[in-house]
Amino acid sequence: MNRIFSSCLIALVPFLCMAQDKKPVPVTLSLQWYPQPEDGQFFAAKAEGVYEKYGLDVTIRPGGPQVNIHQLLAAGQTDFTQGSQMRTLSARAQGVPIVTVAAFFQKDAISIMVHEGSGIASPGDLKGRKIYLPGAARLNYWPWLKGRYGLSDDQIRPFDPSYRAFALDRDATSQGFVTNDALNCAKVEVSCRSLLLADFGWGAYGNTIDTSEKTISERPEVVRAFVKASNEGWKRYMENPAKAHALIQQMNPQQDHPRMAAIHKVMRERALAESSETRGGKYGAMSDARWESFYRDMSAAGALPATFDFRKAYTLQFVKDL
Repeated sequence: MNRIFSSCLIALVPFLCMAQDKKPVPVTLSLQWYPQPEDGQFFAAKAEGVYEKYGLDVTIRPGGPQVNIHQLLAAGQTDFTQGSQMRTLSARAQGVPIVTVAAFFQKDAISIMVHEGSGIASPGDLKGRKIYLPGAARLNYWPWLKGRYGLSDDQIRPFDPSYRAFALDRDATSQGFVTNDALNCAKVEVSCRSLLLADFGWGAYGNTIDTSEKTISERPEVVRAFVKASNEGWKRYMENPAKAHALIQQMNPQQDHPRMAAIHKVMRERALAESSETRGGKYGAMSDARWESFYRDMSAAGALPATFDFRKAYTLQFVKDL
C-alpha cells in the first residue's frame, strides 16, 4: 500500500506544480472618479486577496474629470470600468461597444440637496426653485426629472462643487450624492436634507461594472471571475471596511477615515446595494425588467433614441450564478 501511495503521489507532483506555477491573469479596472468608499467592493477584493483567489491580478486606476473611461475601454486600454446605467446606455447609443455586466448600487446615489425647513418634500416641490446642476445632469437624470415633475430649464444654475452658493440661498437646491450630502452640508455649516431620486422613481442602476464586447467574447472566464470576486468584495466591505479604507486612503489621501466611516454608514442605512434582485447575497445582480423599464423612461424623456436596441448594453450571463 505504501508503494502504491508513493507512486500515486509521484504521479501527482507535476500537476501540483503546474497549479502552483499558474500566474494570476493581469486585469485593469478604471474607476469613474478618484478612489472613494463608494468603490468599496473593488478595494476590499484587492486588499483582502479576493481577486487573487479567483486567479486575477487586478490593477485599479483612478478616474477623474479628465479621464474618459469609455474611450479607454473602447480602445482596449483597460479591461473593466466602473460606470452607471445611463452613461452606458448613452455611450452605447453613440456606437461605443461596451456592456454592463453587474450593478452594485440598486439605488443610484444621486440626490437633490434642500435646506431644512424649506418645505420641499419631493421633486414636485422643486418648481420655481433654483437648482445647481452640473452639465452632465442634462444628459443624465434631468430630462426625466423635468418631464415627470414639471420642472423647467430656466431653473438651472451652474453647479458649485463647494456648495457655498447653495448655502447662501435658502430657497436654492443643488445636486448632491446621498453618501456625501451630510458631510458637504456640515462643511458649509447649513442644515439640509437629501431627496434621493431613487426614492421618487429614478430607476437607474449605479456603481456598475462595464467591459467590452471583445472581452466578453474572448475572455468570458475572466469577466465571470471579476464579477464573482467583486461580489465577495462587497460582502466583505459591508462586514468590515478597514482594509479597503486603508487602501483607498493610500491611493487618495483626501479620504480620511472618519469621512469614509460616515459614507459607509450611509450606504448601509440607505441600503443602496439592496433590492429584491440581490436577496441571498447576489450583490451586483440585474434584471431584464429593470433595464427595459429604465430605457422606456429615458426614451420617453427624449434622452435616448426611440429605436435604440438597449439590450445590447448589458448582459445577465455573469450575474445569474451569483
